[in-house]
Amino acid sequence: MFVRSLAIGVSAAALMVGGAQAADLIIPTTPEPIYAPAGFDWEGLYVGARLGGQFVGANAGTYANVTNNTTYGVVGAAVGVNFIPMDPVLLGVEVTADYMWNTTAAVTNSGEFFANLRAGAIVTDNALIYALGGVGFNNTAAGSVGVYQLGGGVEFAVNDVITVRGEVVGQGDFATEAGDTFFESAKATVGVFYHF
Repeated sequence: MFVRSLAIGVSAAALMVGGAQAADLIIPTTPEPIYAPAGFDWEGLYVGARLGGQFVGANAGTYANVTNNTTYGVVGAAVGVNFIPMDPVLLGVEVTADYMWNTTAAVTNSGEFFANLRAGAIVTDNALIYALGGVGFNNTAAGSVGVYQLGGGVEFAVNDVITVRGEVVGQGDFATEAGDTFFESAKATVGVFYHF
């Protein structure tokens, strides 16, 4: 009888140890969640700096009192805000201020200030194309002249808060002179922007 009780006890102990080891072999069936990056957030406030050039045409009319047929260097800044009313449409408002210089021109420097509207499309999470239109004024030693610009550009996100942009615009003034054309000047810039 003792031997039988001992055999039953040993068998029960072996089954319990085997059951505990089998429980360790259970593999969870719930997969780990996968977190994918959401892409760049184009909405909100941004500031930036830009460099480039401005070419004033050789037409008979004069663009904003600056020297005709001359290329100016451009350095400036921009502040704006973007809205996404529906994916992938982006709308924005932007203010720019640029300083133009050419030490050999009759009019050696000028300042330009624009209030712009932007409309664009987010083509990938990190790339934006847009059209731009704005009005403002150009200021030289001869005085201020009302100006306008139309153009567009592309912008790419470098990381979560920094973008780089290339932009080309055609410009004209509101003065009416003989030989005026719609676009009397062209400006090309590249810039780096910080998004809040």
